[in-house]
Parts: sequence; structure tokens; C-alpha cells
Amino acid sequence: MDVSDEASRGPGIDEAVNVVGRGGLIVLPTDTVYGVGADAFSPEAVAALLAAKGRGRQMPPPVLVPDVRTLDGLATDVSDDARALVGAFWPGGFTIILAAQPSLMWDLGETHGTVALRMPDHPAALALLRRTGPLAVSSANLTGNPAAMTAQDARDQLGDSVTLYLDGGQAPGGVASTIVDATGTRPRVVRQGALSLEALRAVVPGVLGPGETEDAAGTSDAGGVGAPGA
Repeated sequence: MDVSDEASRGPGIDEAVNVVGRGGLIVLPTDTVYGVGADAFSPEAVAALLAAKGRGRQMPPPVLVPDVRTLDGLATDVSDDARALVGAFWPGGFTIILAAQPSLMWDLGETHGTVALRMPDHPAALALLRRTGPLAVSSANLTGNPAAMTAQDARDQLGDSVTLYLDGGQAPGGVASTIVDATGTRPRVVRQGALSLEALRAVVPGVLGPGETEDAAGTSDAGGVGAPGA
């Protein structure tokens, strides 16, 4: 269903809300690449998402959120550095790994107590998220294949495993989000993507690059779990 135009995207968003509510999978446009999404609080739906991609529980999907205020409902022990990065780069191509709220009733896979969160900068995605709440969303492709840049790209790879495809035209970013693990002493990039290390360090100078450790600062390397996503 076409969601490229604000004036006519209502029926597509309505149907996507219905599909998510029934535990089905949807494909949605984001500001980076197309994503395949499911209700984050339905273990069966998340399992179906992983199966559609050909991925195991050891690679849990990130969670897309509609608003910065959702952060503290889903994560705990959010550092000042993490809040600064979120404030600078949400909405946008920035995913942050944080300690998950222990009270949450969900099963995203082998997260080791963390959650990867992102607020996308895409009007159709945000319109949907405001209706559904947090969605587990990973890039809309079979594991190992290139990320989908259009709804048709996603359909060619995922086929009938997805109930509904939302078509927002060509993905404007074309590069998956940058993922930063903020569960350690210093934030650390675990996947380079839409945001450069230089852009991150302009906000938080202590951000570590991929593979860098905190040895020079006399502390240990940061931990956490990252997952490729939209």
C-alpha cells in the first residue's frame, strides 16, 4: 500500500496497525533503508521476523520508537553521554544500545539484558509508530543480502512471509543506521553507518570507534549487544 503521500497514507497506516495487532509482519520505509517490523511485545511475532530473515535469536532486532520520551520507558541507566547523542541525532540514522528495563515483558532474542533503540526520521514510519508503539524492526532483507531500498526490493526477498508492504518510494538514506553501544563506561561504535565517527565525537568527544578499547583511558572495553537493523 502506498504511504508516500501524507494526504493519502491513512488507509495504509490503518492496515499496518491491524496487521501488527494480529501478530503479523509488515515492511515499512525508514529514513535509512526499508525495515521489516513486528510487535516488539509479541514473542511469536518477533520469532516470525527472525525466521523471515533467516536469522537466529543470537541476532535480536532493534526497536524503533516514536518519540525521545519513550527512551526511559524501555531503557535504564541512561548516561549523560547517551542522552546527549540521542538529543543530537534523534530522529535520524542513529541506533543506541542501552540496558533494557528489567520489567519489560518481551523476548527479542539473546539480548543479554540490552535493547537497541532508534527513532527514525521518516513521516510514514513515525505515523505508524505513534499508533502501534515500539516495533521490533530489522532491515527488510534476507540475512547476508543487500538491504532493501524499495518496497519491491523487500518483497523480492521476503515474499509471503510478510503480510503487508508499505511503499514509501526509494529509501532516502540508502545506508543503515550507525549503532553505538552505550552500556559501558564510554559509548562505542559497533556498526558504522549513516553517521560518521566524527559527527558523534562532535557531540561526545569520548566516543570510541569500532574495535577501539578504553585502555588508554585506564578502563575496560565497553560491552553490550548490537544487531544489524534499519
